[in-house]
Amino acid sequence: MTTTATEPSTANPDSSRPRRVAAKLQRAGTRTAYHWELVKLAALIRVRAMIIGCLIAPPIIVLILRGQRPPADTLYGKLIHLSGFAVPLLLLGFISQWVLPLLTSLVAGDIFASEDQQGTWKTILTRSVSRAQIFRAKTLAALTFAAVAYSALAVSAIASGVLLVGRQPLTGLTGQTITPSTALGLVIAAWAAAFPVLIGFTALSILLSVRTRNPALGVVGPVVLGLAMSLLGSVGGIGLLRRLLLTTPLDAWHGLLTATPFYGPLVQGLAVCAAWTALCLVLAYRSLRNRDLTEG
Repeated sequence: MTTTATEPSTANPDSSRPRRVAAKLQRAGTRTAYHWELVKLAALIRVRAMIIGCLIAPPIIVLILRGQRPPADTLYGKLIHLSGFAVPLLLLGFISQWVLPLLTSLVAGDIFASEDQQGTWKTILTRSVSRAQIFRAKTLAALTFAAVAYSALAVSAIASGVLLVGRQPLTGLTGQTITPSTALGLVIAAWAAAFPVLIGFTALSILLSVRTRNPALGVVGPVVLGLAMSLLGSVGGIGLLRRLLLTTPLDAWHGLLTATPFYGPLVQGLAVCAAWTALCLVLAYRSLRNRDLTEG
Protein backbone atom coordinates (compact mmCIF):
# COMPACT_ATOMS: atom_id res chain seq x y z
CA MET A 1 0.00 0.00 0.00
CA THR A 2 1.42 3.36 -1.01
CA THR A 3 1.05 6.39 1.22
CA THR A 4 0.71 9.77 -0.45
CA ALA A 5 2.16 12.62 1.55
CA THR A 6 0.17 15.85 1.71
CA GLU A 7 2.16 18.79 0.41
CA PRO A 8 2.26 21.77 2.73
CA SER A 9 0.60 24.94 1.56
CA THR A 10 2.87 26.98 -0.64
CA ALA A 11 0.85 30.17 -0.21
CA ASN A 12 3.04 33.10 0.59
CA PRO A 13 2.31 34.15 4.20
CA ASP A 14 3.45 37.65 3.34
CA SER A 15 1.11 38.06 0.38
CA SER A 16 -1.16 40.39 2.34
CA ARG A 17 1.72 42.40 3.78
CA PRO A 18 1.70 45.10 1.05
CA ARG A 19 -1.99 45.70 1.69
CA ARG A 20 -1.39 45.99 5.45
CA VAL A 21 1.49 48.38 4.93
CA ALA A 22 -0.59 50.48 2.54
CA ALA A 23 -3.44 50.60 5.05
CA LYS A 24 -1.08 51.73 7.82
CA LEU A 25 0.39 54.44 5.60
CA GLN A 26 -3.11 55.57 4.67
CA ARG A 27 -4.12 55.87 8.33
CA ALA A 28 -0.87 57.63 9.22
CA GLY A 29 -1.36 60.12 6.40
CA THR A 30 -4.92 60.87 7.52
CA ARG A 31 -3.85 61.28 11.16
CA THR A 32 -1.07 63.68 10.21
CA ALA A 33 -3.34 65.73 7.96
CA TYR A 34 -6.05 65.74 10.67
CA HIS A 35 -3.52 66.97 13.22
CA TRP A 36 -2.47 69.88 11.04
CA GLU A 37 -6.08 70.76 10.25
CA LEU A 38 -6.75 71.04 13.99
CA VAL A 39 -3.64 73.17 14.42
CA LYS A 40 -4.83 75.50 11.66
CA LEU A 41 -8.31 75.75 13.18
CA ALA A 42 -6.93 76.48 16.65
CA ALA A 43 -4.99 79.42 15.21
CA LEU A 44 -8.10 81.06 13.74
CA ILE A 45 -9.54 83.96 15.74
CA ARG A 46 -13.11 83.16 14.70
CA VAL A 47 -12.78 79.63 16.04
CA ARG A 48 -11.58 80.84 19.42
CA ALA A 49 -14.26 83.53 19.47
CA MET A 50 -16.97 80.98 18.70
CA ILE A 51 -15.91 78.67 21.54
CA ILE A 52 -15.72 81.59 23.98
CA GLY A 53 -19.11 82.82 22.76
CA CYS A 54 -20.66 79.40 23.35
CA LEU A 55 -19.42 79.52 26.95
CA ILE A 56 -20.39 83.07 27.90
CA ALA A 57 -23.59 83.64 25.89
CA PRO A 58 -25.92 81.37 27.96
CA PRO A 59 -25.24 83.00 31.37
CA ILE A 60 -25.62 86.46 29.82
CA ILE A 61 -28.96 85.46 28.31
CA VAL A 62 -30.13 83.98 31.62
CA LEU A 63 -29.20 87.13 33.51
CA ILE A 64 -31.10 89.25 30.99
CA LEU A 65 -34.17 87.01 31.14
CA ARG A 66 -34.21 87.08 34.96
CA GLY A 67 -35.11 90.77 34.88
CA GLN A 68 -37.81 90.41 32.25
CA ARG A 69 -41.24 88.87 31.87
CA PRO A 70 -40.86 85.24 30.75
CA PRO A 71 -41.52 84.62 27.03
CA ALA A 72 -44.74 82.66 27.47
CA ASP A 73 -45.23 82.21 23.72
CA THR A 74 -42.26 79.82 23.45
CA LEU A 75 -41.87 76.25 24.66
CA TYR A 76 -40.73 76.29 28.29
CA GLY A 77 -40.48 80.07 28.16
CA LYS A 78 -43.04 80.62 30.91
CA LEU A 79 -41.17 78.26 33.25
CA ILE A 80 -37.70 79.81 33.11
CA HIS A 81 -38.22 81.61 36.46
CA LEU A 82 -39.65 78.50 38.10
CA SER A 83 -37.03 75.88 37.21
CA GLY A 84 -33.43 76.11 36.13
CA PHE A 85 -33.94 73.07 33.93
CA ALA A 86 -36.40 74.99 31.75
CA VAL A 87 -33.65 77.44 30.74
CA PRO A 88 -31.50 75.06 28.64
CA LEU A 89 -34.65 73.70 26.99
CA LEU A 90 -35.70 77.23 26.03
CA LEU A 91 -32.21 77.90 24.65
CA LEU A 92 -32.25 74.61 22.74
CA GLY A 93 -35.45 75.67 21.01
CA PHE A 94 -33.95 79.08 20.22
CA ILE A 95 -30.72 77.83 18.64
CA SER A 96 -32.72 75.51 16.41
CA GLN A 97 -33.81 78.48 14.30
CA TRP A 98 -30.46 79.64 12.90
CA VAL A 99 -27.68 79.33 15.48
CA LEU A 100 -27.19 75.60 14.97
CA PRO A 101 -26.35 75.83 11.24
CA LEU A 102 -24.14 78.87 11.87
CA LEU A 103 -22.36 77.09 14.71
CA THR A 104 -20.84 74.56 12.34
CA SER A 105 -20.81 76.40 9.00
CA LEU A 106 -18.31 78.96 10.26
CA VAL A 107 -15.69 76.22 9.99
CA ALA A 108 -17.17 73.51 7.78
CA GLY A 109 -18.34 76.01 5.16
CA ASP A 110 -14.86 77.43 4.82
CA ILE A 111 -12.55 74.48 5.42
CA PHE A 112 -12.41 73.42 1.74
CA ALA A 113 -13.28 76.70 0.02
CA SER A 114 -10.43 78.50 1.79
CA GLU A 115 -7.95 76.33 -0.11
CA ASP A 116 -9.49 77.53 -3.38
CA GLN A 117 -9.46 81.13 -2.23
CA GLN A 118 -5.79 80.97 -1.21
CA GLY A 119 -4.73 78.74 -4.10
CA THR A 120 -3.08 76.14 -1.84
CA TRP A 121 -4.52 72.89 -3.21
CA LYS A 122 -1.44 72.12 -5.28
CA THR A 123 0.81 72.70 -2.27
CA ILE A 124 -1.22 70.36 -0.07
CA LEU A 125 -1.30 67.58 -2.65
CA THR A 126 2.51 67.57 -2.92
CA ARG A 127 2.89 66.67 0.77
CA SER A 128 2.48 62.90 0.32
CA VAL A 129 -1.23 62.97 1.04
CA SER A 130 -4.03 61.95 -1.30
CA ARG A 131 -7.32 63.69 -1.95
CA ALA A 132 -9.10 61.01 0.06
CA GLN A 133 -6.83 61.62 3.05
CA ILE A 134 -7.29 65.37 2.81
CA PHE A 135 -11.06 64.96 2.56
CA ARG A 136 -11.19 62.69 5.61
CA ALA A 137 -8.89 64.93 7.63
CA LYS A 138 -10.81 68.13 6.87
CA THR A 139 -14.16 66.42 7.49
CA LEU A 140 -12.99 65.05 10.84
CA ALA A 141 -11.60 68.46 11.80
CA ALA A 142 -14.93 70.15 10.97
CA LEU A 143 -16.84 67.54 12.96
CA THR A 144 -14.45 67.94 15.88
CA PHE A 145 -15.01 71.68 15.99
CA ALA A 146 -18.78 71.20 15.78
CA ALA A 147 -18.71 68.72 18.67
CA VAL A 148 -16.53 70.94 20.86
CA ALA A 149 -18.57 74.08 20.20
CA TYR A 150 -21.89 72.31 20.73
CA SER A 151 -20.68 70.63 23.92
CA ALA A 152 -19.47 73.97 25.29
CA LEU A 153 -22.83 75.56 24.50
CA ALA A 154 -24.79 72.69 26.08
CA VAL A 155 -22.71 72.57 29.26
CA SER A 156 -22.86 76.35 29.66
CA ALA A 157 -26.64 76.44 29.08
CA ILE A 158 -27.35 73.69 31.61
CA ALA A 159 -24.93 75.08 34.21
CA SER A 160 -26.32 78.61 33.79
CA GLY A 161 -29.86 77.45 34.40
CA VAL A 162 -28.98 75.37 37.44
CA LEU A 163 -26.62 77.89 39.05
CA LEU A 164 -28.52 81.10 38.29
CA VAL A 165 -32.13 79.87 38.63
CA GLY A 166 -31.96 76.70 40.70
CA ARG A 167 -32.64 72.96 40.81
CA GLN A 168 -36.42 73.17 41.15
CA PRO A 169 -38.57 70.34 39.76
CA LEU A 170 -39.46 70.67 36.08
CA THR A 171 -42.97 70.48 34.65
CA GLY A 172 -43.21 68.08 31.72
CA LEU A 173 -45.03 68.71 28.46
CA THR A 174 -48.04 66.73 29.70
CA GLY A 175 -48.14 68.51 33.06
CA GLN A 176 -46.29 65.91 35.10
CA THR A 177 -43.75 66.92 37.73
CA ILE A 178 -40.20 65.78 37.01
CA THR A 179 -37.74 65.52 39.89
CA PRO A 180 -34.47 67.47 39.61
CA SER A 181 -32.27 64.39 39.14
CA THR A 182 -34.52 63.03 36.39
CA ALA A 183 -34.89 66.48 34.82
CA LEU A 184 -31.11 66.85 34.53
CA GLY A 185 -30.84 63.56 32.64
CA LEU A 186 -33.71 64.49 30.33
CA VAL A 187 -32.21 67.91 29.55
CA ILE A 188 -28.88 66.31 28.67
CA ALA A 189 -30.71 63.74 26.50
CA ALA A 190 -32.63 66.55 24.75
CA TRP A 191 -29.42 68.33 23.81
CA ALA A 192 -27.84 65.06 22.72
CA ALA A 193 -30.87 64.33 20.53
CA ALA A 194 -30.21 67.50 18.51
CA PHE A 195 -26.55 66.67 17.89
CA PRO A 196 -27.18 64.46 14.81
CA VAL A 197 -28.79 67.50 13.16
CA LEU A 198 -25.57 69.42 13.77
CA ILE A 199 -23.63 66.63 12.06
CA GLY A 200 -26.04 66.83 9.13
CA PHE A 201 -25.51 70.58 8.78
CA THR A 202 -21.75 70.04 9.00
CA ALA A 203 -21.94 67.67 6.03
CA LEU A 204 -24.15 70.13 4.15
CA SER A 205 -21.66 72.92 4.84
CA ILE A 206 -18.82 70.74 3.56
CA LEU A 207 -20.75 70.02 0.38
CA LEU A 208 -21.36 73.73 -0.26
CA SER A 209 -17.74 74.51 0.57
CA VAL A 210 -16.48 71.98 -1.99
CA ARG A 211 -19.01 72.71 -4.73
CA THR A 212 -19.15 76.51 -4.56
CA ARG A 213 -15.45 77.07 -3.76
CA ASN A 214 -16.68 80.23 -2.04
CA PRO A 215 -16.19 80.62 1.75
CA ALA A 216 -19.03 83.15 2.03
CA LEU A 217 -21.53 80.84 0.35
CA GLY A 218 -20.24 77.90 2.37
CA VAL A 219 -20.90 79.78 5.61
CA VAL A 220 -24.13 81.60 4.77
CA GLY A 221 -25.69 78.86 2.62
CA PRO A 222 -26.46 76.39 5.46
CA VAL A 223 -27.98 79.18 7.58
CA VAL A 224 -30.29 80.24 4.74
CA LEU A 225 -31.20 76.64 3.95
CA GLY A 226 -31.84 75.95 7.64
CA LEU A 227 -34.23 78.90 7.89
CA ALA A 228 -35.95 77.83 4.68
CA MET A 229 -36.40 74.29 6.02
CA SER A 230 -37.82 75.64 9.28
CA LEU A 231 -40.33 77.81 7.42
CA LEU A 232 -41.26 74.97 5.10
CA GLY A 233 -41.69 72.63 8.05
CA SER A 234 -44.24 75.00 9.59
CA VAL A 235 -46.47 74.80 6.51
CA GLY A 236 -49.39 72.42 6.81
CA GLY A 237 -50.25 69.58 4.45
CA ILE A 238 -46.69 68.42 3.72
CA GLY A 239 -46.40 65.59 6.23
CA LEU A 240 -44.07 63.36 4.21
CA LEU A 241 -41.85 66.21 3.03
CA ARG A 242 -41.63 67.62 6.54
CA ARG A 243 -40.31 64.32 7.88
CA LEU A 244 -37.47 64.44 5.33
CA LEU A 245 -36.28 67.92 6.26
CA LEU A 246 -33.03 68.17 8.20
CA THR A 247 -34.57 70.60 10.70
CA THR A 248 -37.53 68.40 11.68
CA PRO A 249 -35.51 66.14 14.07
CA LEU A 250 -34.79 69.23 16.18
CA ASP A 251 -38.23 68.73 17.73
CA ALA A 252 -37.75 65.02 18.39
CA TRP A 253 -36.68 65.60 22.00
CA HIS A 254 -40.23 66.67 22.89
CA GLY A 255 -41.14 63.00 23.21
CA LEU A 256 -38.75 62.66 26.14
CA LEU A 257 -40.62 65.21 28.26
CA THR A 258 -44.05 63.55 28.25
CA ALA A 259 -45.50 61.38 31.01
CA THR A 260 -45.23 58.37 28.68
CA PRO A 261 -42.11 58.97 26.60
CA PHE A 262 -42.21 58.09 22.89
CA TYR A 263 -39.11 57.57 20.80
CA GLY A 264 -40.43 57.22 17.25
CA PRO A 265 -39.45 60.77 16.19
CA LEU A 266 -35.97 60.25 17.66
CA VAL A 267 -35.38 57.08 15.63
CA GLN A 268 -36.84 58.62 12.49
CA GLY A 269 -34.81 61.79 12.98
CA LEU A 270 -31.61 59.80 13.42
CA ALA A 271 -32.27 58.02 10.10
CA VAL A 272 -32.97 61.34 8.34
CA CYS A 273 -29.79 62.93 9.69
CA ALA A 274 -27.74 59.88 8.73
CA ALA A 275 -29.13 60.01 5.18
CA TRP A 276 -28.41 63.74 4.83
CA THR A 277 -24.90 63.28 6.20
CA ALA A 278 -24.04 60.34 3.97
CA LEU A 279 -25.48 61.93 0.82
CA CYS A 280 -23.75 65.29 1.34
CA LEU A 281 -20.37 63.72 2.12
CA VAL A 282 -20.54 61.35 -0.86
CA LEU A 283 -21.40 64.20 -3.22
CA ALA A 284 -18.70 66.40 -1.71
CA TYR A 285 -16.01 63.73 -2.05
CA ARG A 286 -16.97 62.91 -5.64
CA SER A 287 -16.84 66.59 -6.52
CA LEU A 288 -13.39 66.97 -4.94
CA ARG A 289 -12.08 63.78 -6.52
CA ASN A 290 -13.16 64.77 -10.04
CA ARG A 291 -11.93 68.34 -9.90
CA ASP A 292 -8.78 69.63 -11.55
CA LEU A 293 -6.74 71.01 -8.67
CA THR A 294 -3.47 71.43 -10.52
CA GLU A 295 -4.05 75.12 -10.98
CA GLY A 296 -4.48 75.76 -7.24
